[in-house]
Amino acid sequence: MKYFLKYNLIFLVIFHASYLIAAQTNFPTVAKPFEAYNFTVRDIDGTEYRLSDYRGKVVVLNFWATWCPPCREEMPAMNRAHKKLSKDNVVILAINVGEDEDTIFEFTGNYPVDFPLLMDKEGKVIKRYPVMGLPTTYIISPTGIVTHRTVGGREWDNNQLLNELRAMQKK
Repeated sequence: MKYFLKYNLIFLVIFHASYLIAAQTNFPTVAKPFEAYNFTVRDIDGTEYRLSDYRGKVVVLNFWATWCPPCREEMPAMNRAHKKLSKDNVVILAINVGEDEDTIFEFTGNYPVDFPLLMDKEGKVIKRYPVMGLPTTYIISPTGIVTHRTVGGREWDNNQLLNELRAMQKK
């Protein structure tokens, strides 16, 4: 009985903590906003993407990996957010850290997405952003300034978060 109670308590604490993280409905600002590093990377099909191509839009820049449980958990919500924000000049770019095309392609079989999944195989882009864990997401203003950072998964299709992103576009 002790073990049953102990493991149930541990489960409840973990479940509650993950719920609180996912339920966060704001984007913490960075202490010192900085100019976003203008990278050029490719997706799994070889298409090239430049951050500078999105100047004038809010960019949600997500660093992730296929082996990361919170990254996998937030992908469906991020895809729903992408669909809801596509007409609002808000762009989602997800940069995979250190994995190859085949690994990412296999991942998309279980987690299909409609926004670009980009590759940072050598870690050149992630070195320019202070990422402390995965997933880490930066919000880049239409003028190219990094203004917000979140660490951990989010329910990206939460209406409050969507409205906050839309409001950033209008500033």
